[in-house]
Amino acid sequence: MESAYYTVTSINGDYAYMTSDDGVENQVAMFLLPEGADVGSRLLWENFTWRLLS
Repeated sequence: MESAYYTVTSINGDYAYMTSDDGVENQVAMFLLPEGADVGSRLLWENFTWRLLS
């Protein structure tokens, strides 16, 4: 599985909306994301886990 970098663009209730560096939009439940993820956060999706970069 390939790694992907995302930026959180908005949060609506229990879901974060994000866009990858390749322009792919994604919606993920907040409970799956690392603590501290917020609008503007950079995330790495790798090996079926999310990691907060900034």
